[in-house]
Amino acid sequence: MANQSFTTSFTVAQSPEQVFAAITNPQRWWGEGIGGETSKVGDVFNYRHGKIHLSKQTIAELVPNKKLVWKISESQLNFVSHKSEWDGTEVIFEIAKKGDKTELKVTHSGLVPQFECFEACSGGWSFYLGKSLKSLIETGRGEPDERSKAAA
Repeated sequence: MANQSFTTSFTVAQSPEQVFAAITNPQRWWGEGIGGETSKVGDVFNYRHGKIHLSKQTIAELVPNKKLVWKISESQLNFVSHKSEWDGTEVIFEIAKKGDKTELKVTHSGLVPQFECFEACSGGWSFYLGKSLKSLIETGRGEPDERSKAAA
């Protein structure tokens, strides 16, 4: 059976180093109100989107310019009945040089269609990864949650 976890990918003209640098600064593409460290294995950070989403991620794997894995240990998704659906899932960023371009593939391993939040979470990831992170890589400017929303 094929992996049904949420996956997206895109290609950019920037180098793997530039892609990696953008990913490791989630305050600039996911949420300005992220608290904690995000640069080395073992670092722990929290993400909050208003009163509807709180999650705690640990940097589980980091291979500069190639791969980054966030292990989600705690989640509180207040828009679904099973609020801890993300617990134990992983967000995997894989960077590969493709000719003169760089491909980024992101998989939220464990975020599957059977989850109540799958549609909403997939839509959120599609925005934050495919629009905000891609924009940060290509233009230097992402579209993260604003600090005021993140703290609400």
